[in-house]
Amino acid sequence: MSEARVALVTGSSSGIGAAVARLLAADGVRVVVNSARSVDAGRALAAELPGAVYVQADVSDETQATRLVERTIEEFGRLDILVNNAGTTRFIPHDDLAAASPDVWRDLFDVNVMGVWHTITAAVPHLKASGSGCVVNVSSQAGVRPGGSSIPYAVSKAAVNHMTRLLAKTLGPEVRVNAVAPGLIDTPWYDGLDPVAAEGAKSHVAGVVPLRRVGTADDVARAVVDLTTAAYMTGEVLLVDGGGHLLG
Repeated sequence: MSEARVALVTGSSSGIGAAVARLLAADGVRVVVNSARSVDAGRALAAELPGAVYVQADVSDETQATRLVERTIEEFGRLDILVNNAGTTRFIPHDDLAAASPDVWRDLFDVNVMGVWHTITAAVPHLKASGSGCVVNVSSQAGVRPGGSSIPYAVSKAAVNHMTRLLAKTLGPEVRVNAVAPGLIDTPWYDGLDPVAAEGAKSHVAGVVPLRRVGTADDVARAVVDLTTAAYMTGEVLLVDGGGHLLG
């Protein structure tokens, strides 16, 4: 069994997840890198990090999520940290109710909500066994304030926030459960937007939030890593949005 702490970071081949994996590895944590599709990028990242491994799995599928946790235990013999970063969205104007079809709702909830649930339920016995297990869910400011890329996305993240609190109450004292809720972060997440629209959104945020800039993946990753060592915090949804939640 590995003596170093072990972290499983879902959706970690790029963006926030990759930044989290790098910071954890820099702190001496052994990391399992994961993605559903970006296999080459995931393997390349794992190759960069000391002792890391890559496991492909789609966490929206319960069988694959369970197998992902099992592979972690097979590789390292323990699991101390679970970071649920895998997520998806659709960019749909909030007033276009027809475009937010039942299929869109199901797709987003399968990944953003059920994916979190599948990995947590599979991981809990191992997190309890570690003696200091913790979960950090990557949510969104859209789950706290009425905004975001689409209504189904925002509602899915609100569900993650409430799941975080419910599980923190249920799993303590053995396992801590917290979440980070980023605002607009400059990552490949916005590749689905027209470049002009993406730049316009970033410029708008940088012009109005109190810290007067768009967030970076490292900004969010630092908050995630801090929560993994914050021994007296559980059930918290930590906004990482440059103060955007303070706006009227």
